[in-house]
Amino acid sequence: PETVVAPPPPAVPRRKRFRLGTLFFTAVGLILSLAAGLWADRFIRDLFARADWLGWLGIGLVAAAALAALTLIGRELFALARLASVERMRRRADDAHERDDARAARAVVEDLSALLAGHPDTAAGRRRLGELKNDVIDGRDLLGIAEKDLLAPIDRRARKLVLDAAKRVSVVTAVSPRALMDVGYVMFEATRLVRRLSELYCGRPGFLGFFRLARNVLAHLAVTGSMAMGETLVQQLVGHGIAARLSARLGEGVVNGMMTARIGIAAIDAIRPLAFRAVERPGMGDFLKALAQFTAKAEGGSGEKAG
Repeated sequence: PETVVAPPPPAVPRRKRFRLGTLFFTAVGLILSLAAGLWADRFIRDLFARADWLGWLGIGLVAAAALAALTLIGRELFALARLASVERMRRRADDAHERDDARAARAVVEDLSALLAGHPDTAAGRRRLGELKNDVIDGRDLLGIAEKDLLAPIDRRARKLVLDAAKRVSVVTAVSPRALMDVGYVMFEATRLVRRLSELYCGRPGFLGFFRLARNVLAHLAVTGSMAMGETLVQQLVGHGIAARLSARLGEGVVNGMMTARIGIAAIDAIRPLAFRAVERPGMGDFLKALAQFTAKAEGGSGEKAG
């Protein structure tokens, strides 16, 4: 499966396209920067020609704008670097698990503890790992302990985020009168869900980092075949006897909610610093049961009000 997911041949054109895109956007950015600099110079000269105090005011405003722009660029670069470090951490963890390398596993655990130092839910796990990391000889065992103590609490919060987003989508799309509104709201919730999951696991992604994450999530969905899920969801609804208990409109809401949950699961797989090994990976069945119960209660409540 790994060779199918990332085969060597398609990796070459991807790198070439990325380099050409980087060259293009870098050149455009430099052109725009030069144009902005020339405009600012002409603007300040015109202000000084009118009055000295206007010229100094213009200099102050241009300096403030430049400082704000540099700060934003710095944040974006820092967010991209953090996302890249998380991706490298995952690859290092996979390599350490495959080779059962205790030294590499300890390095990964130290980086993971530093990444999650701001999460209060991981405080107890970080203390336990600090006590055990020198006592555990097996690298795979150390990674498993780190996954259970550090990532399991965050995984529970991530599941709740996904389920809440799926519930909102199921209710809103069930009462929405237009299919276009359904698509727009699903995209809105999916975008917000990916951003919140990124903030949960590895901090704010930034503007450019979010698009990088969205690309990774879409690639994961394409590889796993999760985009073609309509018939599978219908079969699950029928198999659980849920379709018979829901109206047609609420059934569509459940399907849209499960699509959101599928996107959330793919986002967790793409963002999580360690692959699911010691902790059970969230499955569609768990979300389907909880979402169906929520939708059935919503339908029952609306029926009682109508009565």
